[in-house]
Amino acid sequence: MSGHATAVVAVGSLPELTPARALGSWQLDVPALILIALLGGLYGWGVLRVRRAGGTWSPGRTLAFTLLGLGGLAVATMSSLAVYDHVLFWPAAVQNVLLDLIAPLGLALGDPLRLAIEALPGEGGGRVQKVMSGRVVRLLTFPLVSTALVLGTELTVYFTPYFATALRVGWLHELMYLHLLAAGCLFVVPVLTREEALPKWCSHPVRAALVFLDGIIDAVPGLVVMTHGTLIAGAWYLHHAPTWSPDVQHDQQIGGGAMLSIAELVALPFLLAILVQWARAERVQAAALDRQLDRDLTPVAAPVSAPGRAEAASDGAEAVRVRPWWETEQNEVASRIRRQHGED
Repeated sequence: MSGHATAVVAVGSLPELTPARALGSWQLDVPALILIALLGGLYGWGVLRVRRAGGTWSPGRTLAFTLLGLGGLAVATMSSLAVYDHVLFWPAAVQNVLLDLIAPLGLALGDPLRLAIEALPGEGGGRVQKVMSGRVVRLLTFPLVSTALVLGTELTVYFTPYFATALRVGWLHELMYLHLLAAGCLFVVPVLTREEALPKWCSHPVRAALVFLDGIIDAVPGLVVMTHGTLIAGAWYLHHAPTWSPDVQHDQQIGGGAMLSIAELVALPFLLAILVQWARAERVQAAALDRQLDRDLTPVAAPVSAPGRAEAASDGAEAVRVRPWWETEQNEVASRIRRQHGED
């Protein structure tokens, strides 16, 4: 029997949810466990491939993917949140936020797209890049589209029969898990990956603004749930609420408040990750400009075609200096350097 079926059968016998039981209550979710094992196995294989080829892969990325990404997925689907989500609304609300915000953030910080491109043999990496640049993927990951998909998914879950039906039907509950995870990944992974998965105008400042906007939008479902007058899946929770549970309306308000709080807390590390990437990219660009300047300012001796001319040149002529590239090229970087030199 699946974990959800077991939960439905045993809802009447669940003990009161105490802090100790919140930490110690777990149940097996086979589809979620298979997905976690598959993602973890593929990621580990990719890291080994990169290192065996002489490359490096940040342990921090591996840690984020494993603990925050896969760990968040495990907590959402197999911890006490999953044990009690059929008798209390707030565990289900926290569960869904973990799936569409926390777990995608961890998976994205692991940068699986870049890992796949570096690890896949032959033309495998090129095929990944081709898929990412395909029309359908570009449309789904376009910032405003992906943000709308996340918001639309959350509102659809809570304000249509989707959620109430998923509480009764085990396979639909598993599909809802996958739906929430996929919607979150469509926004987060392209924003944080080192691959060019977004349009060129999505520079780091633009990404920071998008993340800030997304943090505001992510607060909407929590606010609506917390203030909504009609109970969400009310018939189910009124029928299955244990004697020790709070009032169903109060339970829904707790769930909405938890959604709002977690969404706002996640926005800060998300924005911080963008700022760290931005600073790193600026350092790389500055180092490249310094190397270019060093090359352009290297003096080159005047051409000598005969010994007599060489002597004449050595008496009074100075070394010819190559004209710096920023004096001849017409682009934003060159213009900025010319202005800086003018100020100096």
